[in-house]
Amino acid sequence: MAGIAPPPPTSTSPAAPQAFKGVVDPRYAAIVTEPFPVAAIDTTKIDPRFLRQSAPNITGERAGVVVVDTANKFLYLTQDDGSALRYGVGVGRDGFAWSGRAIIDRKQEWPKWHPPKEMQLRDPEAAKWPEGMPGGIGNPLGPRALYLAQNGKDTYFRIHGTTQPQSIGQAMSSGCIRLLNQDIMDLYTRVPIGTEVVVMQTGLANGAGAVPT
Repeated sequence: MAGIAPPPPTSTSPAAPQAFKGVVDPRYAAIVTEPFPVAAIDTTKIDPRFLRQSAPNITGERAGVVVVDTANKFLYLTQDDGSALRYGVGVGRDGFAWSGRAIIDRKQEWPKWHPPKEMQLRDPEAAKWPEGMPGGIGNPLGPRALYLAQNGKDTYFRIHGTTQPQSIGQAMSSGCIRLLNQDIMDLYTRVPIGTEVVVMQTGLANGAGAVPT
């Protein structure tokens, strides 16, 4: 079973959303209407390229397809008008990366994390959760997860949130595709079950003309 990066040592108990001095990007403001509070994100610490924005559809895919460009650390949701919503992602380290075509066959709010046995053997934090880690603030899947299947079989790879916003734009997870929590919540509302997902290792050209959305 493919893995997901283990969470940092932290509590799963609810805590107050993080506050920042200065102006918070409204796309990444705290969300307090969830079962667990979703902290605001200090976007000054994230490369602006990896914030949610509208961009040209350079994927070659029809509208309504999710395309993950792991080389450039972008996820595209193609649109009817020739554009795409582009999100920054964190991807798998060398040796854990995955590619191919799949569909979203399940969606879950505040998902439970089930670290695979091989991850439990190599990582002490994952070993603490042999029966699974309940959804919550400390859960490495974040507030939403999209589950990918090929030919009716679970790939064990997910598109999900993260407890580590600094990982966006990096290759440091154990294979799964992570977005900022506010971004996975936005994407979650836009993609129904059955949506096609293309994960590619060869990078697309970095599309010009992206604008915040």
